[in-house]
Amino acid sequence: MFEGPLRDWDGEEVVVRFDASSGAWMFVGVHSTVLGPAMGGTRLKAYASPDDALVDVLRLSAAMTFKQAAADLPYGGGKAVIAVPAVPAPRERGELLRRYGRLVDSLHGTYVTAADMNTNQTDMDVIGEVTSHVLGRSREAGGSGDPAPGTAVGVFHGIVASARHAFGSGDLADVRVLVQGVGSVGGRLIDLLRDAGARVLVSDVDEVRAGEAAASVDGSVVAPGDVIGTECDIYAPCATGAVLDAESIPALRCPVVAGAANNQLATAEDAGRLRAAGVLYAPDYVINAGGVIHLTGYERFGWDEAAVAARLAGIGQTLTDVFESADREGITTAEAADRLAQERLATGPRD
Repeated sequence: MFEGPLRDWDGEEVVVRFDASSGAWMFVGVHSTVLGPAMGGTRLKAYASPDDALVDVLRLSAAMTFKQAAADLPYGGGKAVIAVPAVPAPRERGELLRRYGRLVDSLHGTYVTAADMNTNQTDMDVIGEVTSHVLGRSREAGGSGDPAPGTAVGVFHGIVASARHAFGSGDLADVRVLVQGVGSVGGRLIDLLRDAGARVLVSDVDEVRAGEAAASVDGSVVAPGDVIGTECDIYAPCATGAVLDAESIPALRCPVVAGAANNQLATAEDAGRLRAAGVLYAPDYVINAGGVIHLTGYERFGWDEAAVAARLAGIGQTLTDVFESADREGITTAEAADRLAQERLATGPRD
């Protein structure tokens, strides 16, 4: 058990605990502390097996290392998963989160947690009762609140930069943007796109939510099974990952992919498939770094709103640099982003 997923992982440490009271497995992956403490969200989810949960931790923590480096932040990469048999009821959830918080606290700051899939600022408040190594608590509890708005703003700047590179203009008026997933990030993103004059197409596994979101921005709904293959100018995946693979890429009918979802590529080879298909890909860990910028800026550095806004806008410039580097060197945008992150990791932390 666990040997296979761990054999080829290049991270520093994995902490595993079985929570007998709930039947949950807790995994904390510390991929890198080169630039600072490993920081990344805690995912609460039911998995088919503990091995599947561990695989998620390993790949997501590695992506966080590159995300923090590309965003030029003083954190390394980490991720945690609480793999539950089923999402617990409120009382049991609080008790589980406190036990998990004590696990985080036992690492003495090597890992700093935050919200992720199926966790939120209220959960971070609960975890914060037993450890100080947590970001994204509510403002009432001394944190900076939900980082999703920061993620959405960063993705919007990334979409503008992608449009500018692909179409010669960052003006989104009448540009067709298909947003897949209108949760906490995607729901905010469609408002920003509407305000910029884009023609918004919406898809979500929740049909009611998709319909309401589309109506709110005078957009149209695309059925989940029709997302790949729907003609648009920009496809913005903002839900689950691994949506771009050997089967889906040839079916894409868009010149740009730029969205908030983590780990959009099913395999590393898919970046080359996108390039061969003439599709401009905004590397996910670059475009979706707004959340960690929000958390770090407000809670570590004490930046004001103007400073945070400027750093979020900087995501667009970082992507432009990545696109230009890829064009200049004849490589994929994923390779160009990785090189940027690796250069910063090689340089080490700033003084």
